[in-house]
Amino acid sequence: MAEQNIRAPWRSEFILGKKEKGCVFCKLVKAKKKSLKNLILYRTEKSYIVLNKFPYNGGHLLIVPNRHIGVLERLTEQESIELIKLSQLAVKVMKSCLRPNAFNLGMNLGRPAGAGIPRHLHMHIVPRWTGDSNFMPIVGKTRVHSIPMELIYKTLAEGFAKV
Repeated sequence: MAEQNIRAPWRSEFILGKKEKGCVFCKLVKAKKKSLKNLILYRTEKSYIVLNKFPYNGGHLLIVPNRHIGVLERLTEQESIELIKLSQLAVKVMKSCLRPNAFNLGMNLGRPAGAGIPRHLHMHIVPRWTGDSNFMPIVGKTRVHSIPMELIYKTLAEGFAKV
């Protein structure tokens, strides 16, 4: 069978787009309000929740400490508590709004582990639905996102507003 090419144009900005100087997460700390433009959904004193601009799956969230830190064991006790509490909150809101069947949670600590931004740690929370993974990522090297990011942001923003 001849190789087939399947396009994933939404990834082009990430691959070919202008690379920001400085830490994208620190820039988001300075954002004054939550919006579709910055994808911030929720803030606390030490952390925030943001929709991943280049998701592994629709609704992929990141829990990010405000402080620029890349070493897990150097988080303060309060930062550690907020990281887990916000992870719990994110799962609760997604269960209510998006109704996934399961979740992947995790961190990539260091570039060899897959960290795209290794100097500012963050927790990934990826909602999963039965059957959401198929041959496309493996054979086609393409992920299919069924729901537009704008709709996911609006839905989750409404869910977090109720908290």
